[in-house]
Amino acid sequence: MPHKPSQSLPDSKVESLAGRVAMAIDRGGIVAGTKLRSIRDCAAKEGLSRNTVVEAYDRLIARGYAEARPGSGYYVRKTAGQRTQAAPPHVTEAVDVVSLLREQLEQQYEVRAGDGRPPASWMENSELGTYLRRARHRALSDVEHGYGTPWGYLPLRETIARLLNERTIHVNARQVLLTQGANHALDLIIRHFLDAGDKALVDSPGYYPLFGKLKLGKVEMIGIPRLPDGPDLDALQAVVHEHKPKVFFTQTLAHNPTGGSISLPKAHRLLQLAAQHDFLIVEDDPFADLLPASAPRLAALDQLERVIYVSSFSKTLSAGLRVGYIAAAAERAGVLCDLKMVTVVSTSDFVERVVHQLISGGHYRRHLGRLKARLDAALGPALGFFAKIGLQVHSTYTGGYYLWVEVPKSFTDIELARRAAASGIFLAPGAVFYPDRQGSSLVMRVNIAYVGDARFLRFMEQAVRA
Repeated sequence: MPHKPSQSLPDSKVESLAGRVAMAIDRGGIVAGTKLRSIRDCAAKEGLSRNTVVEAYDRLIARGYAEARPGSGYYVRKTAGQRTQAAPPHVTEAVDVVSLLREQLEQQYEVRAGDGRPPASWMENSELGTYLRRARHRALSDVEHGYGTPWGYLPLRETIARLLNERTIHVNARQVLLTQGANHALDLIIRHFLDAGDKALVDSPGYYPLFGKLKLGKVEMIGIPRLPDGPDLDALQAVVHEHKPKVFFTQTLAHNPTGGSISLPKAHRLLQLAAQHDFLIVEDDPFADLLPASAPRLAALDQLERVIYVSSFSKTLSAGLRVGYIAAAAERAGVLCDLKMVTVVSTSDFVERVVHQLISGGHYRRHLGRLKARLDAALGPALGFFAKIGLQVHSTYTGGYYLWVEVPKSFTDIELARRAAASGIFLAPGAVFYPDRQGSSLVMRVNIAYVGDARFLRFMEQAVRA
């Protein structure tokens, strides 16, 4: 059966509980500093699942009503009575969806097994660091004063066009638009191609920051189940016939969070369905530079006729540089450039020069070689460890940073993540990767780079014994 868009009872239960507690706080029935009921107690007395209570409490945190104290529980914020007017519901929902991103950006953890990127010792503080500092210095001396073209730094666009041609995606520099990372690219695409009330398809599980952007745009998401070899195309065919979506957002290769990749036959059939039902495909390829040029990319099969291709250097070079790009048919690239100009004027010429110098000087290529070697060295022990403690790794790893791992039988993903947080370990619970947040609560995304940390190993062994 196809996966239906979320209009589900569990979400209404979450909002109902969050709303009742917030109202009680606003009316003074629960005073600042008061400890809220434990998750277990609240779930039992309200007749709800523990995941529903956790989600409701997370919404109270996002709206400024509560705070979590690791190892102690949830408390009413002492500044609760000084809040400004509440954000519109769709803005609040968007913030709720990306709560894991805020956790990655704002909180400090000793071990970041749920993180989206490898540790700094693999990236900015690695051998690349010396060249990165030199490139920044040279770019600063060469930078031109002014906004620069909204298309982005031309030599870097020409370099990207050559890289894309190596992947048999035949483009010229005028079809490449530079952005502030892949998230900015996705934001531009959503703004231009989708209006409030439109329907869009997404991977389920999939890239949760995308879900927040679609929520913000009031776009209705329809999750397409992700199988080991790509999207469930039978489910997709049933959905598109009924709902007539405009766009399908998917990560075909080294999928986040499962680590699997699309097969060539499935990629071919997906393009046929897109043509038959007249929807666009946005192919997000964040690990492109770590993967073979011959991998089955939709953009290569389609030559950007119906596919818009998005990639970035944030995952493989430095998140701080925030350089991504869109490759599209010339007309689509042009209108997206106009939208970029209207919204942010242009991107950083300085940062784009830094990236170009690292690529043209050969430093980026050498860094990629070392990064691949580190991933290869970490993968075997990681898979061996999970097999040893009896936890299944779903999907076949095909590249990137992630394993999709079942959680120990005694826990849900949220419970395990909260217990880990109390021990200074950051985990990424599986539920947040589903567009309706009602997906499997028995899996988690694990970053291969952190599995070998003794504190993570010890924590997971103890969790399995529990």
